[in-house]
Amino acid sequence: HVQLVESGGGSVQAGGSLRLSCTPSGSIYNDNCMGWIRQAPGMEREAVAAIYTGLGRPLYADSVLGRFTISKDNARKTVYLQMNSLQPDDTAMYYCAADAGIPLLHGGSFCGLSLTYKYWGQGTQVTVS
Repeated sequence: HVQLVESGGGSVQAGGSLRLSCTPSGSIYNDNCMGWIRQAPGMEREAVAAIYTGLGRPLYADSVLGRFTISKDNARKTVYLQMNSLQPDDTAMYYCAADAGIPLLHGGSFCGLSLTYKYWGQGTQVTVS
Protein backbone atom coordinates (compact mmCIF):
# COMPACT_ATOMS: atom_id res chain seq x y z
CA HIS A 1 0.00 0.00 0.00
CA VAL A 2 1.58 3.24 -1.16
CA GLN A 3 1.48 6.17 1.20
CA LEU A 4 2.58 9.76 0.83
CA VAL A 5 2.99 11.34 4.22
CA GLU A 6 2.70 15.11 4.24
CA SER A 7 3.50 17.51 7.04
CA GLY A 8 4.16 21.18 7.65
CA GLY A 9 0.81 22.82 7.08
CA GLY A 10 -0.64 25.34 9.47
CA SER A 11 -1.84 28.88 9.91
CA VAL A 12 0.28 31.91 9.13
CA GLN A 13 -0.19 35.61 8.63
CA ALA A 14 0.12 37.17 5.21
CA GLY A 15 3.75 37.59 4.27
CA GLY A 16 4.81 34.61 6.32
CA SER A 17 6.37 31.32 5.32
CA LEU A 18 5.72 27.62 5.68
CA ARG A 19 7.54 24.52 4.51
CA LEU A 20 5.67 21.40 3.54
CA SER A 21 7.27 17.98 3.47
CA CYS A 22 6.27 14.81 1.67
CA THR A 23 7.79 11.38 2.14
CA PRO A 24 6.41 8.55 0.03
CA SER A 25 6.57 4.95 1.15
CA GLY A 26 8.30 2.17 -0.71
CA SER A 27 10.13 2.88 -3.93
CA ILE A 28 7.70 5.48 -5.23
CA TYR A 29 10.20 8.29 -4.72
CA ASN A 30 12.78 6.78 -7.06
CA ASP A 31 12.91 8.17 -10.59
CA ASN A 32 9.42 9.58 -10.46
CA CYS A 33 7.69 12.92 -10.59
CA MET A 34 6.66 14.48 -7.31
CA GLY A 35 4.21 17.34 -7.28
CA TRP A 36 2.29 19.65 -5.04
CA ILE A 37 -1.33 20.37 -5.85
CA ARG A 38 -3.64 22.63 -3.92
CA GLN A 39 -7.38 23.03 -3.69
CA ALA A 40 -9.18 25.91 -2.08
CA PRO A 41 -12.81 25.56 -0.98
CA GLY A 42 -15.12 25.80 -3.96
CA MET A 43 -12.21 25.99 -6.38
CA GLU A 44 -10.65 23.55 -8.81
CA ARG A 45 -7.39 21.85 -8.02
CA GLU A 46 -4.28 23.71 -9.08
CA ALA A 47 -0.90 22.10 -9.67
CA VAL A 48 1.60 24.50 -8.17
CA ALA A 49 4.96 22.74 -8.50
CA ALA A 50 6.54 19.56 -9.81
CA ILE A 51 9.98 18.02 -9.72
CA TYR A 52 11.67 14.92 -11.06
CA THR A 53 13.53 13.00 -8.37
CA GLY A 54 16.35 12.34 -10.82
CA LEU A 55 18.10 15.11 -12.71
CA GLY A 56 15.80 17.82 -13.95
CA ARG A 57 14.46 21.30 -13.40
CA PRO A 58 11.35 21.98 -11.36
CA LEU A 59 8.23 23.58 -12.78
CA TYR A 60 5.99 26.13 -11.12
CA ALA A 61 2.58 27.57 -11.71
CA ASP A 62 2.64 31.28 -12.53
CA SER A 63 0.67 31.96 -9.37
CA VAL A 64 3.53 30.82 -7.13
CA LEU A 65 6.60 31.49 -9.29
CA GLY A 66 9.18 33.39 -7.31
CA ARG A 67 7.49 32.67 -3.98
CA PHE A 68 7.42 28.87 -3.74
CA THR A 69 10.35 26.51 -4.13
CA ILE A 70 10.07 22.77 -4.58
CA SER A 71 13.14 20.78 -3.61
CA LYS A 72 14.16 17.23 -2.88
CA ASP A 73 16.41 15.36 -0.51
CA ASN A 74 17.31 12.10 -2.17
CA ALA A 75 18.98 10.73 0.96
CA ARG A 76 15.77 11.24 2.92
CA LYS A 77 13.55 10.52 -0.10
CA THR A 78 11.58 13.58 0.79
CA VAL A 79 10.21 16.44 -1.28
CA TYR A 80 9.67 19.89 0.17
CA LEU A 81 7.63 22.93 -0.78
CA GLN A 82 9.02 26.11 0.71
CA MET A 83 6.34 28.76 0.60
CA ASN A 84 7.34 32.38 1.14
CA SER A 85 5.41 35.63 0.95
CA LEU A 86 2.20 33.75 1.57
CA GLN A 87 -1.04 35.50 0.77
CA PRO A 88 -4.66 34.75 1.68
CA ASP A 89 -5.18 33.41 -1.86
CA ASP A 90 -2.70 30.66 -1.00
CA THR A 91 -5.14 29.26 1.56
CA ALA A 92 -5.93 25.72 0.48
CA MET A 93 -5.48 22.06 1.16
CA TYR A 94 -2.10 21.10 -0.23
CA TYR A 95 -1.60 17.61 -1.59
CA CYS A 96 1.59 15.78 -2.40
CA ALA A 97 1.40 13.42 -5.35
CA ALA A 98 3.65 11.06 -7.26
CA ASP A 99 3.72 9.27 -10.59
CA ALA A 100 5.97 8.32 -13.46
CA GLY A 101 6.82 11.15 -15.81
CA ILE A 102 7.15 11.31 -19.57
CA PRO A 103 10.32 9.45 -20.56
CA LEU A 104 12.88 11.58 -22.33
CA LEU A 105 14.95 10.41 -25.28
CA HIS A 106 18.26 10.75 -23.48
CA GLY A 107 17.11 9.47 -20.12
CA GLY A 108 15.16 10.80 -17.21
CA SER A 109 11.62 12.02 -17.35
CA PHE A 110 9.70 15.21 -17.88
CA CYS A 111 7.43 16.20 -15.04
CA GLY A 112 4.66 18.58 -15.93
CA LEU A 113 2.17 20.38 -13.73
CA SER A 114 -0.15 17.41 -13.67
CA LEU A 115 -3.43 16.86 -11.89
CA THR A 116 -3.59 13.17 -12.77
CA TYR A 117 -0.96 11.69 -10.50
CA LYS A 118 -1.34 8.03 -9.64
CA TYR A 119 -0.50 8.38 -5.95
CA TRP A 120 -1.81 11.06 -3.60
CA GLY A 121 -1.32 12.05 0.00
CA GLN A 122 -4.11 12.95 2.39
CA GLY A 123 -3.38 16.65 2.23
CA THR A 124 -2.23 19.26 4.69
CA GLN A 125 -4.11 22.49 5.33
CA VAL A 126 -2.47 25.86 4.79
CA THR A 127 -4.35 28.90 6.05
CA VAL A 128 -3.12 32.44 5.45
CA SER A 129 -4.87 35.33 7.15
